[in-house]
Amino acid sequence: MVDQKSPARADASAPTLGRRLSRRKPVEKLVAETEGGHGLRRTMGFWQLSMIGIGATLGTGIFVVLGEAVPIAGPAVILAFVLAGVTALFSALAYAEMAGMIPASGSAYSYSYATMGEFMAWVCGWCLMLTYGVSVAAVGVGWGQYINELLHLTTGLSLPGALLAGPMEGGLVNVPAAVVVLLSMFALLAGVRESTRANAVMVTIKIAVLVMFVAIAVTAVQRGNFAPFMPMGMAGVSAAGATLFFSYIGFDSASTASEEARNPQRDLPRAIMFSMIVVTAIYCLVAFSAVGALNWTEFAEGRTSLAGILTVVTGTPIWAVIFAAGAVLALASVVLVVLYSQTRILFAMSRDGLIPAAFSKVDDRGTPRANTIITSVFIALLAALIPLGPLADATAIGTLFAFALVNVAVLVLRRNRPDLTRAFRMPGAPVTPVLGVLACAYLMLSMPVSVWVAFGAWLVVGLAIYFGYSMRRSALEDEPTVRVGS
Repeated sequence: MVDQKSPARADASAPTLGRRLSRRKPVEKLVAETEGGHGLRRTMGFWQLSMIGIGATLGTGIFVVLGEAVPIAGPAVILAFVLAGVTALFSALAYAEMAGMIPASGSAYSYSYATMGEFMAWVCGWCLMLTYGVSVAAVGVGWGQYINELLHLTTGLSLPGALLAGPMEGGLVNVPAAVVVLLSMFALLAGVRESTRANAVMVTIKIAVLVMFVAIAVTAVQRGNFAPFMPMGMAGVSAAGATLFFSYIGFDSASTASEEARNPQRDLPRAIMFSMIVVTAIYCLVAFSAVGALNWTEFAEGRTSLAGILTVVTGTPIWAVIFAAGAVLALASVVLVVLYSQTRILFAMSRDGLIPAAFSKVDDRGTPRANTIITSVFIALLAALIPLGPLADATAIGTLFAFALVNVAVLVLRRNRPDLTRAFRMPGAPVTPVLGVLACAYLMLSMPVSVWVAFGAWLVVGLAIYFGYSMRRSALEDEPTVRVGS
């Protein structure tokens, strides 16, 4: 790797703009980097990887965002979950194929680098920064809501509004949201082995409380609550699907652990698909039970929680207290795993020279310490100041864009490198990856203009950083480049 602080070459042999944008890293080089030893330690097996996927996915989407989606779609929120789930499934299949070939911490960013060139890799990585970073902040906000609900159920008290909302909501700062991010930071600094053990415990608890919810709520399901089934029409289902896609973000987190997996080619595809199956089954059961037990017109947008439904169904707050306590731990595990994923994306981008070298330096425990601290503090501030709704929507659109690129990467490598060994092959290709791209585009187009404006502004900032800093400091700047399509 060249010195990232060195200026760009000014001689005649410097690569042209076109070559810089299209240069890509061969698959063999990416794989060699993961095996060359950069401080990350291989300690994870199939179950640890699966727990990362489930831990990152099963969280705010079902615990909090469901309450925002029901008023949009009515009982057809079940279809909205299916729509979002099918979209995620296409991308999960694409991730499984790519992760088996390129077991790199960069995930979709690395896959794009190998197939579409550095410019698209940067755009993908920049979108993943939005996806993971903002997702952590959004989950932190949801965690604060459940902390407040648990406090109210157990003591009758509530946190002061000024300490539970940021300035955009009329408060001062969302203290619980910032606290859970910083607690996760300390867990990650303790080491990967310790944090994965903590995550496994929290994932088990969250699955248990969701099963408990279904077992109780299903006893109160009434057929009348499903009529009219689609009061807002297909437009409402599409809009809710775009919002609920946030619920499926996270299965790809397992791919960011590639360089810390003992046998990534074998275990990563299996872990990705297993986590998707478990999460989708739980989501469908919870959505059916929730809208069947409580008429959709009684869902107050963004304020009806699953714990509240249990109180209505049972007439006692006891089960709601148990559920809220489980939700607090459940959402904490999402923050932990998604924050971990964010640091690994930044690790890969730093190793490629596109962001400062500090993000790829590791300590004796194999932990990117500076990366973890810088990222956590920034996200804690974001969580403390920005409300949940805008965070969830911004996260979803960034994720959909990155997922679409992974489907494209499958198509490119199937055409250009059919000789590569694939531990998992995406069934139905090339039709399925094309459908994956179209499904992502459909949900993106279902989002409001305001979200697109925010996304466009994010991309403009990213492009300014790439052309002003990253392009000239790329690790490929002084190496022979491989252009897209060559």
